[in-house]
Formats: sequence, C-alpha cells, structure tokens
Amino acid sequence: MRRVIFVLPAGLALLAGLDAALLLLGLPAPLTTERLPQIHGVLLVLGFVGTVIALERAVALRTRWGFAAPALLGAGALALLSPAPLVVGQVLLVAGCGALCLVYVPLWRRQRDDAVLVQLIGALLATGGALLWLGGVGVADVLPWLACFVVATIAGERLELARIAFLGRGAALILWVCWALAVGCVATLLWPAVGYALLGAAVLVLCGWLAVHDVARRTIRSTGLARYMAACLLAAYVWLAVAGTIWLLAGRQVTGPGYDAVIHAIFLGFTISMIMAHAPVILPAVLRVRLPYTPLMYGPAVLLHLGLLVRLGLGDARDLPVAHQVGGILNVAALLAFVVLMLGVGIRARLAPAPGARPRDAVGPSPSLLEETAP
Repeated sequence: MRRVIFVLPAGLALLAGLDAALLLLGLPAPLTTERLPQIHGVLLVLGFVGTVIALERAVALRTRWGFAAPALLGAGALALLSPAPLVVGQVLLVAGCGALCLVYVPLWRRQRDDAVLVQLIGALLATGGALLWLGGVGVADVLPWLACFVVATIAGERLELARIAFLGRGAALILWVCWALAVGCVATLLWPAVGYALLGAAVLVLCGWLAVHDVARRTIRSTGLARYMAACLLAAYVWLAVAGTIWLLAGRQVTGPGYDAVIHAIFLGFTISMIMAHAPVILPAVLRVRLPYTPLMYGPAVLLHLGLLVRLGLGDARDLPVAHQVGGILNVAALLAFVVLMLGVGIRARLAPAPGARPRDAVGPSPSLLEETAP
C-alpha cells in the first residue's frame, strides 16, 4: 500500500480541481482562493491525470527511480495548492514531466514498439506545456499542449491493444499523426491559423483510426466489465471528434463558448471517460486491490456525458448560462460519484473477499494504463 502515497496528491488535485470548477461556474464552493481558478486546468491535467499516468508507467517499469515522475508531479500539485509561490509548483511540474520522458527510454529499449514512441511524444508535449506555463505563456495557449499530451498517451495505449487485436494495421499512421500533433502545438504559437487547423485534422484522423481499429467495437457486444469499458471508450471518441472539429473549423479558441467546448470535450468527455473506463484496471494494478465490476459504474459515466450534452449542446451552443451551470454541476457530481463508488467497491471487496479463485468480473494487475479485459 506504499503506492497510496503517490495517489493521494492526485486525489487532492482532483478534488481541488472540482472545487475550482464550481468557482469558475459562479457557484458556491467549499474552498475559495484567488489561485484556484487560475490553476484549474493545469492542476487537473498534470496534477491529477499526469500523476496517475506517471505512476502507472513507473509500476510497468518496475524500477525505484521511475517513481520520481509521479512523486514530482504530485509534489507540484501540492505546491500549487499551498501558499508557496506559484513558480515552485511550476518548476516541480516541469521536473515531473521531464522525469516521465526518461521513464519511456528504458520502456522503449524493452519493447522497441511504436506505441511507446507515441506515448513519449505525449510526455514531451506535457514537458513543453509545463515549460511554457513556467515561462509566462497564458494557460489558454498552453492547453493545446496538455490536450495533446493526454490524447497521444491514450492513443499509444490503445495502439498496444489494437496491435494485438488487429495485427497492427495502420499502426505507423498513428505515430505520424502524433508527430503532426507535436508540430501543430508548436505552430499554434507561431502561426495559430495553421497550427489549430493541423491539430483539428490530426485529431479527426486519430478518431477515425480508433473508430475502425479499436477493440471496443467488438467488446461493446460483450457483457459485464468489457461492455462497460467499451461504452465509455466509444463515447470518449465522440467527444474527441467534437474538439477536433472545432479546432479545424473555428481555429484558436481562448475564451467564450468555443474555448469551453474544446477543453471540456477533451478533458472531460475524452479523458475522464477513459479514466472511468479503466479505473477498474488501473487501481488494481497500481494499488493491488480488487475492484469487482458492478453495473452501478454506468451511473457516473451516464451522468458525465449527460452533463456534457447539457453544457456544450445547450450552454455553449445556444448561449444559455443556466444550462452551462447545470451541465457543470452534473459533471462535478459525476466525478464525485465515481470516486465514492470506487472507494465503496474497493472497501467492500477488501472486507468480503471472494473465497478461492477471483470473481469472474474482478480485474487483476495489468502492465498497461489502458489495457482492458479480453473479449
């Protein structure tokens, strides 16, 4: 259970990020500080998602020094939440992202797989985004880098599974698409019109490849945990396509409904849906606890996507402030409900372990952040 030490800062970053979300929605929140709304996006992407990804990669690497990445990212999140100067948290996040890049070097030597290179591109983009933020670039212009970090990381993980299920057809395309994401991120700072169009096109190509090749198209016809995961995955690809379309057609978005739609389509609709899909695999692999499948897992997932439909479809598209707030509240409630559900399932499984063999729907340790059960 020593790995819980690395999970706790990520959990605090998530809760603080949700608190900041309420403040940004103009709603009452448990904590009110001047800094929270300013660090909301970076805190959730690097402090929460980044720490989880780095911890899983460290577990896969199986070396002590690999845990420097989640330790530094978690420390950065805590520093952002503390009264310490903002630069302290920013430097720790840069160091954590850099350490994550180093983790992929031995992983590449072990596998020599394009999927690892794709994930390395994601880590490099996270490092670039953290450096830009440290250098004074506005969060709105840093977020494309952070968005492509999670997109490339998840694409690499899905590519690993697709290579097994579909014999790697088109795998080289994903590597080139992720290089296009990297070039697009640089171009957004120099030639925004070209950069955002390139990002949008690359994201849509990636969505098309995943829609055709991802094993989720097969497991959606399965039952239990495999079907639940597939449903979350396919919904995530829809939201990623929404963000790609906005970037391609509308270009740079730094404020207003377009900005809100892009960042929440990627970071909530895509990223959080992925996390909900794979938490029953990630947590047992990282914390060595059982998380048996329960149909109740659909509840938070449905609430998440319903909230996004209200927020983006009514609040942003039709400029309805009330719908924007309602959708945001549903999103916060979905995340809190999922955390409570995971804790409840884990505690129940620990207090009442199944006799003999593992239950059919229990998921054991996995070497990959986004690996799912076989169909």
